[in-house]
Amino acid sequence: MSMSKQIMSRRMLSQLQQLLPWARSTSTLRGVTAKQENADQRRWAHQNLAVSSVRQEPKSKKDMVKEITSEIHSRLTVRPKELNDMAVYYFNGDGKFIRPRLAITMAKAVNAHLQIEDPDLEKLQRTIAVISEMWHTTSLVHDDVLDHAESRRGIQSVNDRWGANKSVFAGNYVLAVSVKMLADTKNPEVISTMSSILSDLVNGEFQQMGRRDDEEERFQLYLDKTFNKTASLIAYSCKSVAQFAVKNSVDQKTLPDMAFMYGRNIGLAFQLIDDWLDFVASAEQLGKPAGADLQLGLATAPVLFANREYPELKELIIRQFSEPGDVERAFEMVVKSSGLEETKNFARKYASMALQNIEGLSESAHKSELRQLAESTVDRCS
Repeated sequence: MSMSKQIMSRRMLSQLQQLLPWARSTSTLRGVTAKQENADQRRWAHQNLAVSSVRQEPKSKKDMVKEITSEIHSRLTVRPKELNDMAVYYFNGDGKFIRPRLAITMAKAVNAHLQIEDPDLEKLQRTIAVISEMWHTTSLVHDDVLDHAESRRGIQSVNDRWGANKSVFAGNYVLAVSVKMLADTKNPEVISTMSSILSDLVNGEFQQMGRRDDEEERFQLYLDKTFNKTASLIAYSCKSVAQFAVKNSVDQKTLPDMAFMYGRNIGLAFQLIDDWLDFVASAEQLGKPAGADLQLGLATAPVLFANREYPELKELIIRQFSEPGDVERAFEMVVKSSGLEETKNFARKYASMALQNIEGLSESAHKSELRQLAESTVDRCS
């Protein structure tokens, strides 16, 4: 084990040992309260780390967030007022907005590559960016209902404020408005591409509930679930903006495929780092044990990598860390192993692949921004 890894392991184990009384008390509460507390902690810790990058962006990026938020509010205007308030509740400009940023930046990079300047085209591409944020946020509403979450992005969750039943309907309303926006593009190819996102999201939820005994199958299930729940939305949104641009172009297939692969690899890298943060950021930010996913019974990349060094983790993974002491044991084994470092390296691999995906694009300020977005995805763990 390297000296830096030993230092990191000792520091994290020290944090864990100091907080074990709290951890033991929560590990015995396998019900809703313990799960919602850990989910809320993770959301807030990640928000503090990830959103800060948006706040430090140049004015043009802040303007993009403001403009998309304003458009979403306009699109969702409805009576009764209560539904309107619920529908726009999470669209307060405080999210990461990484999905619409990637879609818009990819659109501009492809347009520059094709030397296209067309306001009507840009409007269609912008619609995809707006829809991507609406679909992402709709999934958060439904997640919060399922998790009985009490907060989201530092504010009271929509379900905690208005109740689960109304929140589900509000989420469905946002989805319905966004689907109509997609239909209004009148582009069957793009509509088909974007529709894949919704089926992937549902499939990903079922995959997250699945179990595999074989190590390789378990890791493949994790990657498939990660694509469906996170990367699919980014990949297909990037592909869709490219599909709009390549109409009547010789690059009708190559550019959309390139955009898809870039989005796929960025999405996988982003989630891998999110899973890494679950073991290190929460403890540093909140002063409580990390491993919220363990509390939810989920084995993410750090755990799966650690299992190769600690075969005894397999039993805990299969029973979803459901017995007293399972979460603490798994957390300690992950920290002692090379699982965290391997997860970072795996994320860097996908970010590097994303950079390779856009090599064929003509040089432009927008291509440079795509590079920066890929690099910043993994910079969160540096």
